[in-house]
Amino acid sequence: MQKTLSARLGTLLAGSLVKQIMIGLIAGVALAWISHDAALAVGLLGELFVSALKAVAPLLVLMLVIASIANHQQGQKTNIRPIIMLYLLSTFFAAVVAVVFSHLMPQTLTLAVGSTEIVPPSGITEVLRGLLMSMVSNPITALMQANYIGILVWAIGLGLAFRHSSDTTRAFLNDASEAVTWLVRCVIRCAPIGIFGLVASILASTGFGALWQYAHLLALLLGCMVLMALVVNPMLVFQKIRRNPYPLVFTCLRESGVTAFFTRSSAANIPVNMALAKRLNLDEDTYSVSIPLGATISMAGASITITVLTLAAVHTLGISIDVPTAILLSLVASLCACGASGVAGGSLLLIPVACNMFGIPNDLAMQVVAVGFIIGVLQDSAETALNSSTDILFTAAVCQAEAERETSRA
Repeated sequence: MQKTLSARLGTLLAGSLVKQIMIGLIAGVALAWISHDAALAVGLLGELFVSALKAVAPLLVLMLVIASIANHQQGQKTNIRPIIMLYLLSTFFAAVVAVVFSHLMPQTLTLAVGSTEIVPPSGITEVLRGLLMSMVSNPITALMQANYIGILVWAIGLGLAFRHSSDTTRAFLNDASEAVTWLVRCVIRCAPIGIFGLVASILASTGFGALWQYAHLLALLLGCMVLMALVVNPMLVFQKIRRNPYPLVFTCLRESGVTAFFTRSSAANIPVNMALAKRLNLDEDTYSVSIPLGATISMAGASITITVLTLAAVHTLGISIDVPTAILLSLVASLCACGASGVAGGSLLLIPVACNMFGIPNDLAMQVVAVGFIIGVLQDSAETALNSSTDILFTAAVCQAEAERETSRA
């Protein structure tokens, strides 16, 4: 009996998270439709899920950044530099696109503000002052209060310091990072149950109009990602290869983006991108480094997600935002996106970093994260497809441009 129960539990945990989230979402809608009181009661499941995210996210950011910097290898090939530049430009432009369209089509969310007093910053000067004060926060205090700006600063500093440590120490940091990532995966495996409780309680308390709100938000996210994939990225590629970029763009979207859409993991899609790079006859010394690196720092989709959801919270709370602050948000969102973890929904866990800029409390920021998980069935798939296809797209553009340059010289 126990073996049968364990086998069923193992099958459940190994199942498709996307399918389970869809089931949880549908079940939440059905429960809210059938029983108002029961739907409010299961809201506890959503609260537990959000609390678990709040508990693990600060430690995740700290360990991932320390381990990645400490284990960074120097001496990469020169062709990597223009590829990295394209990765970073694409990630920043994605944030700018998200800022522009969030301003043109402002979104609002249903958040439980409660009695929390929110004092929005008056402008860019106050935002910068808040950032600087957050940067010099005590590391233990930063972890306890979920001060992500302080966590990032300490993680970068410790990561640089640990680069001079022994191989054993760096291996320990890598193992610690893997351990925390495993804990995050365990929490995210509970997402279907948490989303079931969240959707049921939200619909029971606010009505089914909330579904239309989520559809609007999802449409904005997907629209920004399509614009990046079909307009902005081709423009960046054209600057390199100086010819029609769309044959290469569509090849990468078809061969890499479609697979990444269903796997929902840039890391899992690395072998697909490697195989495509080989078929395109790219320089192996370049793509063997740039593609795994792109799975970490080429995060245009994550940048859009962080920016759109942060600005949705800003608009919901009635916080005004000027142009300099919007530019600063684009920079912060780009940096956050480059630090997004490799687990499903990893970009959502960095939304509180951007929310900290506007004085939004962590409790409200994590509610925004929970909203991201509700729409994450399509959002995370599209985000991963954009991220992963961009990795191979820019690698191919730089390698082909370099090959043509060498041919013309000969």
